[in-house]
Amino acid sequence: MTLAIYSVAFILDLIIGDPQNWPHPIRWIGNWISLVQKGIRKVCRSERALYVGGGVLWLSVVGLTWLVTWGVITSLSSVNVWLGRAAELWLAYTILAGRCLSDAAMDVYRALESGSIEDSRCQLSYIVGRDTSQLNETQITRAVVETVAENTVDGVIAPLFYLFIGGVPLAMAYKAINTLDSMVGYKNDKYRAIGCVSARIDDLANFIPARLSWLFFTLAAAFLRLNVVQALRIGWRDRYQHKSPNCAWSEATVAGALGVRLGGPNVYFGELVEKPWIGDEHRAITRSDIKLTIRLMMVASLIALLFFSVVYYAVERGI
Repeated sequence: MTLAIYSVAFILDLIIGDPQNWPHPIRWIGNWISLVQKGIRKVCRSERALYVGGGVLWLSVVGLTWLVTWGVITSLSSVNVWLGRAAELWLAYTILAGRCLSDAAMDVYRALESGSIEDSRCQLSYIVGRDTSQLNETQITRAVVETVAENTVDGVIAPLFYLFIGGVPLAMAYKAINTLDSMVGYKNDKYRAIGCVSARIDDLANFIPARLSWLFFTLAAAFLRLNVVQALRIGWRDRYQHKSPNCAWSEATVAGALGVRLGGPNVYFGELVEKPWIGDEHRAITRSDIKLTIRLMMVASLIALLFFSVVYYAVERGI
């Protein structure tokens, strides 16, 4: 039954995605983070206190997320087993974000296709942290490819990983960790202290999924008849060409599969950030690479589901 629930959740995510007018637990988690953060900032005035406050923020958000998720499933299951299963299915579906990521990338692609550079910059600004106001088409395309490659890990592969390890409560706790990092895990004056714990634990939580993405994207490249050898080689060679210990694994593998170069300097919050290049520029990146990267993400995600399902089945059967 567990395999069936997670498989159906995966399919629902691909079909339905994340309709804006539907209730979504991740949005609730985001609202809770904002509320708790404001309270902590009122109490913690010094930088040292904010480091401690950041730990309290992490514990209150992640702990409550796990507890509420477990409580909802357990309570509903005690009323009716199928009600509990339905809750598991819905929550598992909301944890996955493959279709949402694909839709966001295609919004930028369609803007580029229409010839509206301003619209494409605007659409891109919704999914990246860098300044998009001065980007040209090549830079916009590169940013989309990087974002899809990077977020395949925390949007699909890692949630599936934690679903199969600890069920929906653990996977939802992972999403809380990931949401904390995206909201407060920045190394600037405002968030360096309060977001330190969140950023470090997010790195730890994504450690294994990021490394698995190297293999999943390489297999996806083989399935799509892209450059498998370069995906494997560049993915390994440039795996640490990023300030994050995890992000470059997927980005480098995708860069190798496509034969393009990613990374490089970008402007974040008004400051130029020097970032190393990832991959070899065998050809210029084009807007069609956005669609190719989405296909790589979808196939890699399916491979991840199949891999985790086989491992889960083998463990359950004692094989």
